[in-house]
Amino acid sequence: RWLRIVPPLKIGAGDVEADGPRDRFFGAIREPSFQAGVLTGIAASRGVARGIARVVRSLEEIERLGPGEILVTHATSPPWTPLFAVAGAVVTEAGGILSHCAVVAREYQIPAVVGARGALQKIEDGMLVTVDGTGGTVKIENHRG
Repeated sequence: RWLRIVPPLKIGAGDVEADGPRDRFFGAIREPSFQAGVLTGIAASRGVARGIARVVRSLEEIERLGPGEILVTHATSPPWTPLFAVAGAVVTEAGGILSHCAVVAREYQIPAVVGARGALQKIEDGMLVTVDGTGGTVKIENHRG
Protein backbone atom coordinates (compact mmCIF):
# COMPACT_ATOMS: atom_id res chain seq x y z
CA ARG A 1 0.00 0.00 0.00
CA TRP A 2 2.74 2.48 0.95
CA LEU A 3 4.66 1.84 -2.28
CA ARG A 4 1.72 3.23 -4.26
CA ILE A 5 1.76 6.64 -2.54
CA VAL A 6 3.41 9.28 -4.70
CA PRO A 7 5.17 11.85 -2.49
CA PRO A 8 5.12 15.55 -3.38
CA LEU A 9 8.19 16.92 -5.13
CA LYS A 10 8.68 19.44 -2.34
CA ILE A 11 7.36 20.15 1.14
CA GLY A 12 7.16 23.79 2.15
CA ALA A 13 6.90 27.15 0.43
CA GLY A 14 8.29 28.00 -2.98
CA ASP A 15 8.53 26.35 -6.34
CA VAL A 16 10.48 23.23 -7.23
CA GLU A 17 13.73 24.28 -8.89
CA ALA A 18 14.47 22.87 -12.32
CA ASP A 19 17.89 21.19 -12.41
CA GLY A 20 18.03 21.52 -8.63
CA PRO A 21 19.02 18.99 -5.98
CA ARG A 22 15.93 16.87 -6.71
CA ASP A 23 17.01 16.33 -10.32
CA ARG A 24 20.59 15.51 -9.32
CA PHE A 25 19.41 12.96 -6.76
CA PHE A 26 16.37 11.39 -8.43
CA GLY A 27 16.96 12.21 -12.09
CA ALA A 28 15.09 14.76 -14.17
CA ILE A 29 11.39 14.17 -14.57
CA ARG A 30 10.64 13.99 -18.26
CA GLU A 31 7.63 15.38 -20.00
CA PRO A 32 5.11 12.68 -20.89
CA SER A 33 5.24 11.40 -24.44
CA PHE A 34 2.36 12.36 -26.70
CA GLN A 35 3.31 9.59 -29.09
CA ALA A 36 0.80 6.73 -28.93
CA GLY A 37 2.22 3.69 -27.19
CA VAL A 38 5.29 5.42 -25.73
CA LEU A 39 5.89 5.99 -22.01
CA THR A 40 8.64 8.22 -20.68
CA GLY A 41 10.49 7.77 -17.44
CA ILE A 42 13.97 8.07 -16.02
CA ALA A 43 16.83 6.30 -17.78
CA ALA A 44 18.10 4.14 -14.93
CA SER A 45 20.21 1.41 -16.52
CA ARG A 46 21.46 1.62 -20.09
CA GLY A 47 20.67 -0.73 -22.91
CA VAL A 48 17.68 -1.76 -24.99
CA ALA A 49 15.60 -4.90 -24.57
CA ARG A 50 12.51 -6.11 -26.39
CA GLY A 51 10.23 -8.75 -24.97
CA ILE A 52 6.95 -9.80 -23.49
CA ALA A 53 5.75 -7.63 -20.60
CA ARG A 54 5.02 -9.45 -17.37
CA VAL A 55 3.04 -7.28 -14.96
CA VAL A 56 3.91 -8.34 -11.42
CA ARG A 57 2.10 -6.41 -8.70
CA SER A 58 3.38 -8.32 -5.66
CA LEU A 59 5.93 -10.91 -4.56
CA GLU A 60 3.14 -13.52 -4.60
CA GLU A 61 3.16 -13.27 -8.42
CA ILE A 62 6.92 -13.57 -9.06
CA GLU A 63 6.76 -17.13 -10.37
CA ARG A 64 4.93 -15.77 -13.44
CA LEU A 65 8.09 -14.00 -14.72
CA GLY A 66 9.85 -16.04 -17.39
CA PRO A 67 13.44 -15.74 -18.63
CA GLY A 68 13.98 -12.62 -20.74
CA GLU A 69 10.54 -11.16 -20.06
CA ILE A 70 10.16 -7.50 -19.16
CA LEU A 71 9.30 -7.03 -15.48
CA VAL A 72 6.69 -4.27 -15.05
CA THR A 73 5.83 -3.27 -11.48
CA HIS A 74 5.25 -0.30 -9.23
CA ALA A 75 8.63 -0.48 -7.44
CA THR A 76 11.17 -3.04 -6.25
CA SER A 77 12.88 -3.69 -2.93
CA PRO A 78 15.57 -6.16 -1.78
CA PRO A 79 13.32 -9.27 -1.85
CA TRP A 80 12.77 -8.63 -5.58
CA THR A 81 16.49 -8.85 -6.39
CA PRO A 82 16.50 -12.48 -7.68
CA LEU A 83 14.06 -11.43 -10.42
CA PHE A 84 16.76 -9.28 -12.02
CA ALA A 85 18.67 -12.45 -12.93
CA VAL A 86 15.59 -13.65 -14.86
CA ALA A 87 14.21 -10.43 -16.41
CA GLY A 88 15.36 -9.00 -19.72
CA ALA A 89 14.59 -5.47 -18.47
CA VAL A 90 12.62 -3.71 -15.74
CA VAL A 91 10.03 -0.92 -15.83
CA THR A 92 8.73 0.69 -12.64
CA GLU A 93 6.21 3.44 -12.03
CA ALA A 94 8.17 4.83 -9.08
CA GLY A 95 11.84 5.47 -8.40
CA GLY A 96 14.80 7.51 -9.45
CA ILE A 97 18.39 6.88 -10.50
CA LEU A 98 19.31 5.84 -6.95
CA SER A 99 16.26 3.64 -6.35
CA HIS A 100 16.60 -0.07 -5.63
CA CYS A 101 15.50 -0.97 -9.15
CA ALA A 102 17.99 1.36 -10.83
CA VAL A 103 20.98 0.24 -8.76
CA VAL A 104 20.27 -3.48 -9.06
CA ALA A 105 19.50 -3.27 -12.79
CA ARG A 106 22.90 -1.64 -13.33
CA GLU A 107 24.55 -4.40 -11.28
CA TYR A 108 22.83 -7.07 -13.40
CA GLN A 109 23.51 -5.05 -16.57
CA ILE A 110 19.91 -5.08 -17.78
CA PRO A 111 17.99 -2.06 -19.10
CA ALA A 112 15.67 -0.24 -16.70
CA VAL A 113 13.30 2.69 -16.91
CA VAL A 114 11.99 3.95 -13.57
CA GLY A 115 9.45 6.64 -12.76
CA ALA A 116 7.37 5.63 -15.80
CA ARG A 117 4.09 6.90 -14.43
CA GLY A 118 1.04 5.07 -15.74
CA ALA A 119 2.99 1.96 -16.74
CA LEU A 120 0.68 -0.39 -14.83
CA GLN A 121 -2.37 1.13 -16.52
CA LYS A 122 -0.97 1.23 -20.06
CA ILE A 123 1.11 -1.94 -20.22
CA GLU A 124 -0.92 -5.11 -20.08
CA ASP A 125 0.42 -8.52 -19.23
CA GLY A 126 1.68 -10.24 -22.38
CA MET A 127 2.17 -7.11 -24.52
CA LEU A 128 5.32 -6.80 -26.60
CA VAL A 129 7.41 -3.84 -25.36
CA THR A 130 10.81 -2.29 -26.03
CA VAL A 131 12.60 -0.81 -23.04
CA ASP A 132 15.24 1.83 -23.80
CA GLY A 133 17.14 2.21 -20.55
CA THR A 134 19.52 4.70 -22.16
CA GLY A 135 16.81 7.07 -23.40
CA GLY A 136 14.28 6.47 -20.64
CA THR A 137 11.42 5.31 -22.85
CA VAL A 138 9.16 2.28 -23.07
CA LYS A 139 7.52 1.57 -26.42
CA ILE A 140 4.42 -0.60 -26.40
CA GLU A 141 4.67 -2.47 -29.70
CA ASN A 142 1.11 -3.77 -29.78
CA HIS A 143 -0.71 -0.96 -27.99
CA ARG A 144 -4.46 -0.59 -28.14
CA GLY A 145 -5.31 2.89 -29.43
